[in-house]
Amino acid sequence: MQERDRLYIDGHWLSPIGSSFIEVTNPVTEAVIGRVVSATEAETEQAIAAAREAADAWGRTTVAERVVRLEKIHQGLMSRTEEIAQTITSEIGMPIKLSRRIQAGLPAAVLDRYIKLLAEYSFEEKIGNSLVVREPV
Repeated sequence: MQERDRLYIDGHWLSPIGSSFIEVTNPVTEAVIGRVVSATEAETEQAIAAAREAADAWGRTTVAERVVRLEKIHQGLMSRTEEIAQTITSEIGMPIKLSRRIQAGLPAAVLDRYIKLLAEYSFEEKIGNSLVVREPV
């Protein structure tokens, strides 16, 4: 049985304020296969604030930096494909063949495509005497 007894907030594993856990149950066997700590409202607000700050920081990265970071995430997904598929099967009862293709395979494939699009996308285009600049909001 896996247990996560800390919260990952703002790039750090933190000990929770409370001691409440959520049990993860296999829907097929009804066995408890894991436990995760339940965040308090204050911890949830802390995580939301950290996510907002991270989104702002991500918005300031260059295209090249984004490609490098997304490639690392893609490599991580690919190296853990079987673990992800097995976990999904245990958590929701999805057949392993589908978990491998849909839950583990599809996100990695989509991310790979987005990395390629990002690397080749034209963010600036000269049209006549105008420069069209495409920037995220």
